[in-house]
Amino acid sequence: MRTLIVLTLLALSVMAATCYESHESMESHEYLNPFLNRQRANDFIQADTRLGAISQERIRERHKALHERQKEICEDYYPCDLYAFRHGYAAAYRHYFGRRR
Repeated sequence: MRTLIVLTLLALSVMAATCYESHESMESHEYLNPFLNRQRANDFIQADTRLGAISQERIRERHKALHERQKEICEDYYPCDLYAFRHGYAAAYRHYFGRRR
C-alpha cells in the first residue's frame, strides 16, 4: 500500500512538471489567436522593395553574360545540346556556332 501511494505521488509530480503552462508561453499573442488577418500577414513585406527587386531582375535579364547567352543559344539547337552533354557548352558552341563569324 505504501508503494502505491509513493508511485501515485511520483506520477502526480511527473504530470505536474510536464503539463505546467509557463508564463512565457502566455505572453505570446499567438496563444490567444494563432491566425492573422490579411492586412497583418503582409505587413512585413514592403511593396517598394518588391517592385525594385522585380525591376532589377528585368535589368539583369537584358544584360546577360556572354557565356550565358551562348549557352542558351546552344540549348535551343538540339544537336548542339547533345554535343554539350558530352563536351560542355563552350566546346559545343565553338563547334556549331564558332565558324560563323
